[in-house]
Amino acid sequence: MTRKIAFVTGGAGFIGSNIVGRLAKDWHLDVVVCDWLGGAEEGKWRNIAKHPIGDFTHPEKMFEWLAKRWQEVEVVIHMGAETSTIETDADKVMRNNFALSRDLFRWCADFQRRFIYASSAATYGDGTRGFDDDNALAALAALRPLNVYGWSKALFDIFAVRQAARGYAPPQWAGLKYFNVYGPNEEHKGAMKSVAAQIWPDVAHGRSVKLFKSYHPDYADGGQLRDFVYVRDVADVVEWLVSRPDVNGVYNLGAGKARSFKELAEAVFAAAGVPAEIDYIAMPLALREKYQYFTEAKLDRLRAAGYERAFTSLEDGIADYVRAYLSHPDPYG
Repeated sequence: MTRKIAFVTGGAGFIGSNIVGRLAKDWHLDVVVCDWLGGAEEGKWRNIAKHPIGDFTHPEKMFEWLAKRWQEVEVVIHMGAETSTIETDADKVMRNNFALSRDLFRWCADFQRRFIYASSAATYGDGTRGFDDDNALAALAALRPLNVYGWSKALFDIFAVRQAARGYAPPQWAGLKYFNVYGPNEEHKGAMKSVAAQIWPDVAHGRSVKLFKSYHPDYADGGQLRDFVYVRDVADVVEWLVSRPDVNGVYNLGAGKARSFKELAEAVFAAAGVPAEIDYIAMPLALREKYQYFTEAKLDRLRAAGYERAFTSLEDGIADYVRAYLSHPDPYG
């Protein structure tokens, strides 16, 4: 039997490990994880410990590994990135988010292997230009991200679309603009964890949770809106893309419905079975000028491409996250 490989960069990270767990259920597919695990206490190894992966390699050995086994590689799923939106080292961000993505795209084009990668809703900046995943080069170039992370992702989207238009692309290439993803396996992310994960210790210990005050007249405190998407839904979409090699382009990936941080916090309290208690605190000055008050994914292009599954509601997703993961001594999925 011919070996088939799904090569997942960032495969021990938050979103990557959920994708690994989903794909590893297919016993005809060897899922290879490319990542750094860090120290044993950091916990990233725990994100993949429950799944029968086919192999493991470190990022600095990536192209050496691929060169030896390229004929068996079915698809490269590139989730590895510098994900901090507050990272100030622009060279580090560009090296990890643009240059590496560019090199992998070219490798997949040269060896005609399929390529699925992580983009971000941070490419939309403050949202004044909307959240339409228009793949036209002019539309992509018009976006104005608010930080170097968003810019690095936007730049690679432009690169991919431009290369595909020139006829130099993998046989399948698909980018996913993730909105606010939450769910199991984000324990290692520290300050970059979802708000649900950050407030859970307070909810679990009977304390009030703290959300930012609003500094926009159209939004009440806690009324800032985000498109929260459960990581299980993200894994669903990636699994669908793996089964649909004809789907190409950059697509939004959110739930398609904006919800408030207050509603998110209330859902966490409800899942824990305790009354909601929320305090509002001042937003750091450094964030106020660059703060997004509204995000909502337009899903028309994803639906038109053939994705039909419904997305999990905020209440159902939070309930599953709290009851099946956060409230357990072993919160890993």
